[in-house]
Amino acid sequence: MTSNPHVSLKDVDEAQFLAEYGADRFTASVLSSRMRYIVQHMCSDLLNNAFSMILRDWYDFAATISGPREQNYPMGAVSNSLVLFLGTMAEAVRNTIEEYGPAEVREGDVIIANDPYRTGNHVNDICFIRPVFHDGKVVTYITLRAHQLDMGGIVPAGFSATKRNVYENGLVISPSLLYRDDKPIQSSFNLIFDNARMAALLLPDIKTIYQNLLLGERLVKESIEKYGIDAYLGAIRYSCDVSAESMREAITQIPDGVYHAEEGIDCDGIDDTVEYRLKLELRKAGENIEVDLSGTSPQARTSINSGTLDTKTAVGVALKSLIDPRTRFTSGSYRNIDVVIPPGTFVSATPPDGAIFLYWETAMPVLLAIYRALEQALGENAVGGDYGSLSIHNAHGVLDDGTPWVTTAQCGGEHGPWGATKYADGDSYEAISLANNLDPATEAIESDVPGVVLRKEYAIDSGGPGTNRGGAAVFKDTMWLREAEHWSSPMHTKRTSGVGVHGGKDGGTGAVWFFEPESFDVAAKKDIIGLEREVYADAVPISGVLDPETKHVDLENGEYFYFASSPVWQTKRGAVFRYLTNGGGGWGSPLERDPERVKNDVRDEYVSIEGAYRDYGVVITGDPVTDPEGLVIDHEATSRRRAELAASTAQG
Repeated sequence: MTSNPHVSLKDVDEAQFLAEYGADRFTASVLSSRMRYIVQHMCSDLLNNAFSMILRDWYDFAATISGPREQNYPMGAVSNSLVLFLGTMAEAVRNTIEEYGPAEVREGDVIIANDPYRTGNHVNDICFIRPVFHDGKVVTYITLRAHQLDMGGIVPAGFSATKRNVYENGLVISPSLLYRDDKPIQSSFNLIFDNARMAALLLPDIKTIYQNLLLGERLVKESIEKYGIDAYLGAIRYSCDVSAESMREAITQIPDGVYHAEEGIDCDGIDDTVEYRLKLELRKAGENIEVDLSGTSPQARTSINSGTLDTKTAVGVALKSLIDPRTRFTSGSYRNIDVVIPPGTFVSATPPDGAIFLYWETAMPVLLAIYRALEQALGENAVGGDYGSLSIHNAHGVLDDGTPWVTTAQCGGEHGPWGATKYADGDSYEAISLANNLDPATEAIESDVPGVVLRKEYAIDSGGPGTNRGGAAVFKDTMWLREAEHWSSPMHTKRTSGVGVHGGKDGGTGAVWFFEPESFDVAAKKDIIGLEREVYADAVPISGVLDPETKHVDLENGEYFYFASSPVWQTKRGAVFRYLTNGGGGWGSPLERDPERVKNDVRDEYVSIEGAYRDYGVVITGDPVTDPEGLVIDHEATSRRRAELAASTAQG
């Protein structure tokens, strides 16, 4: 920040600006934009040339540019890609280089690390760090963090909630050389490929990542050559200062006070006797916020934990999306935010027993808790909660010719709805708010693995009612054409995650089942499994609060079914997995939603005729299936029904 942090950047005169940033305003802005172009260019090239589905179809990577050690590694540019990585990257670069040894870094190096406790995220997410030199000194670090399809451990591809410690989790790489003088370090490649499966995909992916680091280096050097080193380094600081000032001004708009919220996840991968609760106290005073997570449950017994850097990411993303969405995210965004995280909780796990893998499942409750805590303070600017859990699906097997296959994050509940805002209904098919990934194309899934995606469909009456409705939950059915082993990890089905705000209602809760071919043979019947209540009676429940006889969702009177009651779900050919996500939270009173919008929801089957009457007080006649354009609103009956509901609400 400028020498006086209370002087707005807009009020700094030209001479002061030039002295502070080594360039005029226009040049600093151009360079800031150019750095964002560089990281985005790197990501676009990796997306177009990656081999593994987790990079090619999921966008599971991110790129950043950081300044040198003399500036304390400020992260001035981030790509428009996986958000989960961006909050951890500043510390990941600093911790890796400081441990590796700043004096040991040479031009032509690529340094890697993947330890969740050093760099955040999980072991499959390797940081590839490239130092850029100018006049013999490191002036910047370009980083690509990219998910590797497999990094060893006891579960192929790694996505499982049942791994009990870091040794079962996968290969941990401390800060190490991967390239020196632009030549591969054979021992480092051997270390990875001797411990990881699917090396035939990992090798070309790593080579592609390396080429994109070279691309970023070339573009940075071109920028320095054109604008000068002082302007380049000043632009990194300027980018961070813009973000810091923007966040500081946004914080001042929140009323001073102490805000509380609780969130959590259902259980870990041992049994369902322990529910993990997150306690959040947010203290806001003047231009500063402190988020205190003291009192949060101890770390879990399996790999559902997150680390402190992932928790910091969730805090930053929550506040950025709620109060400061108009400026770029950099390490400066955290300048007026303090996070208090006692070690050894399920959001600050420590090795060796506090294994970290499904880190977003425990980081998401941090984000949702901030949404809850600030609801009253933000008033109409509050945002409804999203579906809250990827309910990720991981499976593997072999083809008839013995070729192994693996799928991960393609056929579970990885995409679902967001909450509503004052502006609009919640979207119904997005990544969780902490991610920013693509939805793998059905054709790509079916070409990679022996599975057929039978259904991607919205669930009626699942979005939280409101003036603006929460996004609708998603059904996804996949039939498996070979015997397979599956790990299913839905973490948030006991309670709703799609919290309603500003008078809006909560979204519905999700569940997971599978159907053996004996209960429904898709090939023999030449039909897909229906959505009627009676189809679930013969299903195998994996997770959800369900009626124990009908196996249908029954949040009020049902019984919780535990996702890891079988650590590995083994299925025959023809088995069908069904995922139902949670619904998004509504915004504003549902009694204030325009009846025409409710009628449109009935026409589009987001809301049933019964739901329109029950939740919105709108009386509609007609048949949305056979005559969707013939639906009619009974306005007089609607006025009476809404008066009844309003009176009922007033009486409590």
